[in-house]
Amino acid sequence: MYKTILVTLDATEADQTILEHIVPLAKLCGGKLVLLHVADGWAARTYGDDAVSPEITEDRAYLAKIQGQLQAQGLEVESELAFGEPAREIIAWVERRHCDLIAMTTHGHRFLSDLIRGTTATTVRHHVDIPVLLLKAR
Repeated sequence: MYKTILVTLDATEADQTILEHIVPLAKLCGGKLVLLHVADGWAARTYGDDAVSPEITEDRAYLAKIQGQLQAQGLEVESELAFGEPAREIIAWVERRHCDLIAMTTHGHRFLSDLIRGTTATTVRHHVDIPVLLLKAR
């Protein structure tokens, strides 16, 4: 059913919320996980893949760490670092590559910011044609 599951990570404690739910699902389905983190700092937005900053170095190390932990559990896992505005990059990834499910956490409402810009999760779910699993971060 879910052969390729895109898991968006933001390199915070919230990632454990989605991983605790998606790992058993991936094992049950025999699915591959693709971990995606979008670097959205100034350097990432300005220089994209050519950006060099401590944040990007930390992001790459974080993805490698999570990927290694999941592979140690017997899962097939890939990881990718994208650069720019998170919702736009997640949608672009889904358009470029095939996946059967997007799994992501939400952080609740920040009222004014959400009203003006919307949330990443809301934007993504309105622009993709595949299921999106949303879990509120603890």
